[in-house]
Amino acid sequence: MHELVGALRSYAWGSRTALAQLCGRPVPSAHPEAELWFGAHPADPAYVKVGDSPTSLLELIAADPDRELGSAATRFGEKLPFLLKVLAAEEPLSLQAHPSTEQARAGFDRENRAKVPLDSPLRNYRDDNHKPELVVALERFEALAGFREPHRTVALLRALAVDGLRSYCELLAAQPDSAGLRTLFTTWITLPQHVLATLLPEVLDGCVRYLSGKGTREFTAEARTTLELAEAYPGDAGVLAALLLNRVTLEPGQGLFLAAGNLHAYLRGVGVEIMANSDNVLRGGLTPKHVDVPELLRVLDFEPIGLPVVLPEPAGDGSVRYRTPAPEFALRRFDLVAGSARVPLTAAGPGIVLCTAGTVRLFRDGSSLELTRGGAAWISAADTDIRAQAVDGRVQLFCACVGAAG
Repeated sequence: MHELVGALRSYAWGSRTALAQLCGRPVPSAHPEAELWFGAHPADPAYVKVGDSPTSLLELIAADPDRELGSAATRFGEKLPFLLKVLAAEEPLSLQAHPSTEQARAGFDRENRAKVPLDSPLRNYRDDNHKPELVVALERFEALAGFREPHRTVALLRALAVDGLRSYCELLAAQPDSAGLRTLFTTWITLPQHVLATLLPEVLDGCVRYLSGKGTREFTAEARTTLELAEAYPGDAGVLAALLLNRVTLEPGQGLFLAAGNLHAYLRGVGVEIMANSDNVLRGGLTPKHVDVPELLRVLDFEPIGLPVVLPEPAGDGSVRYRTPAPEFALRRFDLVAGSARVPLTAAGPGIVLCTAGTVRLFRDGSSLELTRGGAAWISAADTDIRAQAVDGRVQLFCACVGAAG
């Protein structure tokens, strides 16, 4: 086991406080800090402290994949199949979805043949992998995720009482299924600018009227979010499209799982995120980055879903686990207190241990490694019987590993 140093990524929607506080650095940071990557993705691998010099986790694995990955080397082509992150959103992320494996392979090959540089801002597919993902809230976390059940969306649109929405509302009411959602979403996301410039202000006025009404309001969060998105991205068709999505609030410890094709946008909050080892994103709006609506429409799954919240389940070893169908990753959380006995963390690796609260010491074969808040460790497949003990305060540990085979 070795200390793992994450790769810090700055985006405009990031926080100047959250990741700096997590890692014990001065606050505020010089720039918005959005993500801390702990993994072996070629775009930004983490570094392992081995001896006196740091080594890229990507290079460490490539030098001896059997030792570092064990049986996962055969299952996933000698690559670490997951990417672990800490995500800190101060502002909304883009309206986006991720491709399936087949779509990613086809898109990656297509853009390679077209000689689109891997670092081009116009690139959709930066690798040939899919990207199912799970985010677990460290604090209250707000998101839009998956298409809402159409009858509830019809109720929302009617509650806003906007004349310009009436025909669209009746369209969905007449076909309250995935086909109706596809038609309405496609219509809204491709509206001519002059039509959008008239409709969007009407919708915003409707949201203001709705929020100023008396009594209990079922769609308060949705109306407020629409106004917030419009303020951040004025004139963006994604503001309308967001009306079709589930509005999700995660409390600390709750998770949100997104499969391929699920349209989503994280709004605000800090969370631990784990995903298949990919950086493929198709964007449809709410961003200054590259938007490719035709490609997004190609990968979207318009089947309505309920709130895709994942609750922690007792794992029987003192931890809780977050169950998902993804074979590339599994995530558990340990909550430890100082003075308690050492607890076993992992069977055979590979894995990454991330400390998000307190101070913990990891033990293996007479050696130890201390992690403070924001610290992480790489556990190779050769590192067995890793145990953890809280040193100071209440410790929270996330343990990421490869999902079960078959």
